[in-house]
Amino acid sequence: MTSLCHELPAWQLLQTHYQSQIQHLDLCQAFAQDEQRLGSLSLQAPHVFADLSKNLWTTETAALLQQLARQSQLDAKRDAMLAGEAINTSEQRSVMHWLLRTPRDGGNLANSCVVKHWSPAMQTALADVHETLDQMLALADQLRNNPQITDIVNIGIGGSHLGPEVVVNALEDWIDRGKNFYFVSNVDGHELGHVLRRVKPESTLFLIASKSFTTAETMLNARSARQWFLDQGGSEDPGAACSVDAHFVALTTNKKAAAEFGIQRTLGFWDWVGGRFSLWSAIGLPIAIAIGSKQFRAMLGGAHAMDAHFFETPTTQNLPVQLGLLDVWYRDFCHFSSRCIAPYSHGLRRLTAYLQQLEMESNGKRVTKDGQPLAVPSAPVIWGEPGTNGQHAFFQMLHQGQDVIPVEFIALRDGGKYLGKHHQSLVVNAIAQAQALMVGRDGDGAEKFCPGNRPSSFLLLQQLDPASLGALIALYEHRIFVSGAIWNINSFDQWGVELGKKLAKQLHQRQDSQDWEGVDASTQGLMQRLTQSDR
Repeated sequence: MTSLCHELPAWQLLQTHYQSQIQHLDLCQAFAQDEQRLGSLSLQAPHVFADLSKNLWTTETAALLQQLARQSQLDAKRDAMLAGEAINTSEQRSVMHWLLRTPRDGGNLANSCVVKHWSPAMQTALADVHETLDQMLALADQLRNNPQITDIVNIGIGGSHLGPEVVVNALEDWIDRGKNFYFVSNVDGHELGHVLRRVKPESTLFLIASKSFTTAETMLNARSARQWFLDQGGSEDPGAACSVDAHFVALTTNKKAAAEFGIQRTLGFWDWVGGRFSLWSAIGLPIAIAIGSKQFRAMLGGAHAMDAHFFETPTTQNLPVQLGLLDVWYRDFCHFSSRCIAPYSHGLRRLTAYLQQLEMESNGKRVTKDGQPLAVPSAPVIWGEPGTNGQHAFFQMLHQGQDVIPVEFIALRDGGKYLGKHHQSLVVNAIAQAQALMVGRDGDGAEKFCPGNRPSSFLLLQQLDPASLGALIALYEHRIFVSGAIWNINSFDQWGVELGKKLAKQLHQRQDSQDWEGVDASTQGLMQRLTQSDR
């Protein structure tokens, strides 16, 4: 079995280093003593500049973390993913969402030693990716240019909901003004009802996103949408002008189930595409309809540029690697249990929700890939809201609360057509908050005192366009892989999610049979309250 991370020699060195040099590190003094701190602790990656100098670490910390990466065999694990090996060990699947944005000729990875020795199966997989991509983008442009379709309703959950939603919101400047996009995921009927009150069957396209076409929440919402469609004058007859077949598209691998539902137009993907990494696949159809095929390819291009940076750049200059190592440093050595994401961009208002799933579902694990219990915590709690709103809500706790919480600022250098005072004020506020967290406030009495020395990272994009957004999301994907590789966990399964689904199905069956034998008293009592008459 592979050594547990806390047993590695570098782990012991990092613990000693934290206690002797970092535990009482003063960031303001660190800048005063090292004029090169900003340059030595900042990195430029494709489309993203990262200032990591306001974090509680030094160049020595970074060097020790590099030792930890080597001892954890990070490079070998990264190469295994690139080679298409089944690194999702519990499901015996490859992890190849990065292949979805790889050009036909290998692009920036064409000269990689690993790619040069790809198996025929990998070459076939890449060809299949582009065949499906071409089909999807052709359909997307057809739908985008159809003036009779004004409303697109995406019905999914998890990655098939959050991924498309965050991108469509972020790239709303590219959306045709004649199109409205809605995202339904909650099984609470109020969400679907809220959308259906705003659309008409003859001008609405429903996208049903479920790999298996059996996801309970998605299929309940899909059946309700279908019934509404029929009740409002739609038809099951494929030849009718307003038919289910014409107004529903399935994003699934289960063509048979989709056909039984009444849908003939389907786009599939592969079992090596995890839900939270799927926006680059057919699950991205609503994105492609929203921004068009050219801009969708630009988004793939930005992500591919970050992929090449991650797979090819030495780890000392590799931004996803540095961020993943910093995450391990904060979680297990500094004992920070959460991280605040503060995007200073209205377009990125749903990014934190997306990153919550991406990180906590991936790395919220308690055992290694070998089944050994982890002796250290893994994923932090991810939370936050867009700035400047957050400044008038939870930033009070960040500045004066007893918990030290690292903050991750995300800002744009170029605000597009909203230049001038608005954008300048927005970004200056972000920079000022990062400064305030570090320098604090002295004097004027205890109530006004802010201790400062609170860490933050600052990610700066040139602008929010498809390529930059693609690079940013790919950056987070690879960063999560890095920290998972250090902990030696499987970042690509989610058995905790499956448990809740399984128990919900069982409770439905027990409710029908009224057989409650073996069910705890609390669960049984709550279920019975659902069916009893009001008192």
